[in-house]
Amino acid sequence: MLDQRVLPTREVYRVYRDYREVARAIKDMVIRGAPAIGVAAAMGIALGARTLRAADPARDFERLCRAFASTRPTAVNLFWAIQRMRRVFTRNRHRSPDTIRTLLEREALAIHDEDVATNRTLGMHGAALLEDGATVLTHCNAGALATAGFGTALAVVRAAIDAGKRIQVIACETRPFLQGARLTAWELKKDRIPVTLITDNMAGHLMQRERVSCVIVGTDRTAANGDVANKIGTYPLAVLAHRHAIPFYVAAPLSSIDFGCPNGDKIPIEERPVREVTHVLGRQIAPSGIRVLNPAFDVTPNELVTAIVTERGIARQPLGRTLPRLVEGAPAKPERKAEARRMRARRR
Repeated sequence: MLDQRVLPTREVYRVYRDYREVARAIKDMVIRGAPAIGVAAAMGIALGARTLRAADPARDFERLCRAFASTRPTAVNLFWAIQRMRRVFTRNRHRSPDTIRTLLEREALAIHDEDVATNRTLGMHGAALLEDGATVLTHCNAGALATAGFGTALAVVRAAIDAGKRIQVIACETRPFLQGARLTAWELKKDRIPVTLITDNMAGHLMQRERVSCVIVGTDRTAANGDVANKIGTYPLAVLAHRHAIPFYVAAPLSSIDFGCPNGDKIPIEERPVREVTHVLGRQIAPSGIRVLNPAFDVTPNELVTAIVTERGIARQPLGRTLPRLVEGAPAKPERKAEARRMRARRR
């Protein structure tokens, strides 16, 4: 893993050979971003599967799943990836441990490859929303670093540029972990995409001065009604965009949409360590012993979202109706068809 905690000043790659190290890396934000967390968890489970014992593989496997499920509660891709790995194990639990290990590794690699393909397709759909010369304001990091390699919100930017459009980006610094300053600005600079860094409290001023064409953010979990949980500070941007009649778009692969969650009130919000607020790059900036809140995410109500961009197309208002249609209108994957046949056989 590229250690995102030390960017942009150092590029350090960590190598993990134990699933517990991978779980700790997710929890400690060596890697972050909902799609990337899902991929990392799948890889970690495949790594841990090398320790499955023939005597009780099911118990060992559930221990692996629990280890990853306890790392980050808000990002639904984490649980989506765990469930995919669990389905592979369940279908093959009576086979040899070596075969199970091979199949789990294959599934983890498929999750990785599918994420890249999904986000490229999502980007192409979203690129149609951007006019030539647009200035996109984004929050946190929803780029290559947050995924298996192409990004979600930044996939839209990259696809628009690939289509020949002149696009520039304004990146909010994203306190307290500074993902915008440290990560988004870093990867856009490396890709030679014009980027301007601002502090979080400058966004309203720039909108008022008509220097923002649209806002595009990612999501860690979107509820069935279109309420969007994303990095803390997203909700105020949506309110500001609404006030200034600026489109507010969310780039969301379907793996980050939780159709089992009815609305944003049901989304668990992770509380991060207080030190992330009281210290910046290891230096204390607040009085010792002061009371601190550090929710990692906030929820943007669906009525403030102009559209949600997915790999299956763009859902517009009313999101509670258009989001499910994207899924219902898509052909089922082969494994889902097989599961449906098994369910029908059980009912008979």
